[in-house]
Amino acid sequence: MLPARESTAALLLVLLVGDVVAVTRYRRDVDWRLIRGLLPGLLPGLVLGTWLLSVLSDTAMQRGLGVILLLLTGLQLAMRRRRAGSDAPVRPWPWPARLGVGTAAGTTTMVANAGGPVMALYLLGQAVEKKRFVGTNAWFFFLINLTKLPFSAGLGLLEPRLLLLALVLAPCVLVGAALGITLIKRIRQQAFELAVLGAAALSAVVLLVT
Repeated sequence: MLPARESTAALLLVLLVGDVVAVTRYRRDVDWRLIRGLLPGLLPGLVLGTWLLSVLSDTAMQRGLGVILLLLTGLQLAMRRRRAGSDAPVRPWPWPARLGVGTAAGTTTMVANAGGPVMALYLLGQAVEKKRFVGTNAWFFFLINLTKLPFSAGLGLLEPRLLLLALVLAPCVLVGAALGITLIKRIRQQAFELAVLGAAALSAVVLLVT
């Protein structure tokens, strides 16, 4: 319905509504250690994403994000296959990997609010339990989205009509949040992980073909 740049700003405002619900509901289910490991790469990623928004076309941004997400999904599947049947504990990722994930999350979320799959694949790689997954993810993106507001304002993207659009869509976000809270209680861990991987792969395909 909107060009890529304007849709980024509109979705940012809508996402913040969901973020508030998520961090309130899962305020105790957060692993700050995992979040701190990504912070060094986050600001460079946001700056890089802001620059890409100013120079790349909508199509180029979509295709680039699709390729990145597809590669990360393939990497995560390979890692899961390698760990299958192994009783070895999951080791924390080394700092270069965390730096790369933080930068990728900052860049993709700034360009198209597409940092969710990047963060999801990182948390799956750390074998995070589903409630801790949701809580850590919620707090990470709540802080990111607040940080993104001045960047979006600096690009002139936060127009009054987008604020109105976010207000109209807010009730839908609340309904979705209620459904998500119900689902997370019922879904098994393995099914949850497969659903996350499937959603990441689907996001990549949509970005590549639309």
